[in-house]
Amino acid sequence: MPLMKNDYLGRKPEDFRIFSIFEGKENHRTLDAYRQHDGYAALTKVLKEKIPPDDVITMVKNSGLRGRGGAGFPTGMKWGFVPKAPGEKYVITNFDEGEPGTYKDRYIAEMNSHMLIEGMILAAYAIGAAKSYVYIRGEFIEERKWVETSIREAYEAGFLGKNILGSGFSHEMDIYFGAGAYICGEETGLISSLEGKKGQPKLKPPFPAVQGYLGKPTIVNNVETLAAVPWILRNGPDAYRKFGTEKSAGTKLFNLSGPIVNPGCFELPLGYPLKRFIYEDGGGLLDGKKLKAVIPGGASAPVLTAAEIENINLDYESVAAAGSMLGSGAVIVIPEDISMVDVLHNIMAFFAHESCGQCTPCREGTGWLFRIVDRFKKGTATKADLDRVYDIANNMAGRTICTLSDAAAMPAKSFIRKFAHEFEARIR
Repeated sequence: MPLMKNDYLGRKPEDFRIFSIFEGKENHRTLDAYRQHDGYAALTKVLKEKIPPDDVITMVKNSGLRGRGGAGFPTGMKWGFVPKAPGEKYVITNFDEGEPGTYKDRYIAEMNSHMLIEGMILAAYAIGAAKSYVYIRGEFIEERKWVETSIREAYEAGFLGKNILGSGFSHEMDIYFGAGAYICGEETGLISSLEGKKGQPKLKPPFPAVQGYLGKPTIVNNVETLAAVPWILRNGPDAYRKFGTEKSAGTKLFNLSGPIVNPGCFELPLGYPLKRFIYEDGGGLLDGKKLKAVIPGGASAPVLTAAEIENINLDYESVAAAGSMLGSGAVIVIPEDISMVDVLHNIMAFFAHESCGQCTPCREGTGWLFRIVDRFKKGTATKADLDRVYDIANNMAGRTICTLSDAAAMPAKSFIRKFAHEFEARIR
């Protein structure tokens, strides 16, 4: 996996690494390797010094850390929603990474999943949870072995279990295997699956922080989010804010895919120029091809044209201002010789297959969008089909329990609007 290769803000890559610090090291997945890089130092400090849980939440708030699952919601604020009263509470890691083009959470497990384990224990301490789960996508065979090994090592070293480090704080952790449903990447769908029910999203409110797993207060965070917490608590919120922007703090893992010279997983500061990422860190397109378009945040993000990425930075606000979203940070590069009809056909097939079928606008809408785009691909579409895509997409967005419907509608509209000539060329 390529590392951050830049001198952003005059700093060298090694000046600020959270996740990629284990890159290229021998036996990098072990507990010993993690402890060589101050692993579990944050947990030890918090427990030995008896730092109040509210102070831990405040530090995470002050760091500006935002959820890395796609929505970008402030992490510390989310933790603060959990009721303070004693009682049964849970922490769940969302490791159901299923957004096309995304390989950041698996990268963390591949490097050293103790980053995640320590982050989960600290989150549990902050909200007062005695139990946590890693909900991992069923297809991630190797990744779940790595996580299971790290959990076992943490138990053996006394970082999990009863009376951790003699502090009086106890915490148990387990791992749960999903069954390959994209919809279980949505936190309430994940909770339903963990409860042994159909993996279908639930109406909010109540939000999981108040009424989640088994009806108890629950925090669901993405792998990358929790893995950043130990670094923040070791080094302080101000150190984390040295990178990124005022509203998008810290570093983030970005995945670069497509016909690119250096594809892979890169750790970059938020606010990094997208064009520089593609052409300098990524080495540009293969065979000197010209760039046609970029999907900046996974398949559910609206597409951007080559002209639109000229001055866009990789942070939540900049990408949103350009009419797309940062999402999971999966940057998908589309060259000049690839048909946008074919790309959208692939995306619509994915969402039609992954809809859980609970909400009519999504169940019917994703299917209709796929069938219409299929007509364009086959050359049997009519001019009226261009308008139908808009009509269907507009009747899907904001009308369902979760946002999978929106995730299908947004790319459909953006592809048709920005590359209408390619779709018109396929009209019968």
